[in-house]
Amino acid sequence: MDGEHTRRFGGRIALVTGAGSGIGAAVVRRLGAQGAEVFAADVDGPAAEALAKQVPGAHSLAVDVADPAQVDGAFDEVVRRHGRLDVVVHAAGVDDPTAKEWIAEALVADRPPDVTGRLGDDAWGRVMRVNLDGAFHVLRAALRVMTPHRSGAVVTVGSSSVFDAPAGYPHYAASKAGVHALSQSVAKEAIAFGVRVNTVAPGPTETGMAARTPAALRRGFADPRVRPYATPEEIADIALFLAGDEAANLVGAVLLANGGRFTV
Repeated sequence: MDGEHTRRFGGRIALVTGAGSGIGAAVVRRLGAQGAEVFAADVDGPAAEALAKQVPGAHSLAVDVADPAQVDGAFDEVVRRHGRLDVVVHAAGVDDPTAKEWIAEALVADRPPDVTGRLGDDAWGRVMRVNLDGAFHVLRAALRVMTPHRSGAVVTVGSSSVFDAPAGYPHYAASKAGVHALSQSVAKEAIAFGVRVNTVAPGPTETGMAARTPAALRRGFADPRVRPYATPEEIADIALFLAGDEAANLVGAVLLANGGRFTV
């Protein structure tokens, strides 16, 4: 990359959730390499701290996005230090390994998955609290900080599962569909105050979630007609595009990044 491109976020203050691993960690590294001062936030505080030590000028924050007080506290800390926040990438999220196992068992047995009737309230609630409520907490906090300055860019991480709605994964698909709709609604409101909100919707990506995916399901994604699992860095590059000046005319966009598995 040329020198200008490597500094395209120079002087900007950024906060990234889910920064302890996967896409969030890749976003932190990319933003740091391109000149931003980054706050790496994760529910796993030591993981965020370890990453921050690897990225010049980065700071770590222990944040559970399902807890609105913790989210507000993290944003308040950034404002206390810098008086503003220019970029937010919300990558925090959870999956349901147990539901994945049930789907894989059905696949191996060549029978339809039977998941919804077995889902407990705790499993449903956990996915919704982190994925959907967490996105609301982060978007709300971001707008509170950014709208007074009439500038800022927020990128949420959705999922291609919103579009193909995989059988046996209703809570995850619903939570991410909520993220997409929430982000688009907020985008229409926020742009009047100079703040852009957009979404990247990854397909299968080599993250910690993917590592927990049963082998039978992973084989199902191994289609030679499409690109293999994305790397976290490939998805991070899309997030940075959406957060950057090059995407100035994108508002409420949902960029499907699933390697050609399907289109919408």
